[in-house]
Amino acid sequence: MSFAESVLAPWALLLSGLLSTAMLAWVLMLKPWQALLDDTALQHRWLAATLAVVLMWQLRAQAVDWLTLHLVFTVLMTLVFKAPLALLSNVMINIAMVLIGRNEWPLLGANVLVTGIVPALTTGLIWRFVDRKMPDNLMVFLFACGFFGTALATLAGGLTAVGLIVLAGTDPEAVYLAQEYARFLPLLMPSEAFITGMLLSVLLVYHPQWVATFNDHRYIDMQ
Repeated sequence: MSFAESVLAPWALLLSGLLSTAMLAWVLMLKPWQALLDDTALQHRWLAATLAVVLMWQLRAQAVDWLTLHLVFTVLMTLVFKAPLALLSNVMINIAMVLIGRNEWPLLGANVLVTGIVPALTTGLIWRFVDRKMPDNLMVFLFACGFFGTALATLAGGLTAVGLIVLAGTDPEAVYLAQEYARFLPLLMPSEAFITGMLLSVLLVYHPQWVATFNDHRYIDMQ
């Protein structure tokens, strides 16, 4: 779920923009591009994945002009590349959406917050819990992070979008429709979780070393 046209008050656009800018500054302080410069293969995978997500975002349902429903793939990007690269990719994807005329520039911060920051943070918290508290088992990682984690991250991002409209919507009809759209979140959660879990399972079987959050020595060799 992301915004296509602005129905948010200026203060909400400013606040979401500041939050997104602060998070991007933190990401840049971590110098995520260093890993890309050191590993050409990783660079190719990351760029290819970013382009693939841009293309997948074109498949969207849009009953109203200002809100779109689509698969996000932030959880998969976070699990495969870790949060800094995933967030950097999300910013690039949202900028691409603006450049091709899908979204408006003032909504860039809000869309990065909804489709990038909130899902990535949710995924990071779930991954930390699985990594430290759960048994070292491939299926535990796959289902807890890939399926269950994706569903929760999708719910968190969707609720953030709905919450922004309810709290800062300038159009009463948009506020009402956002509350109606919240009912569709349970339909988005299993679809995003299934596709993310399926793609993650393929990577874990054939290229586990590509998944940065997965320790193949712990989860496979030690079993």
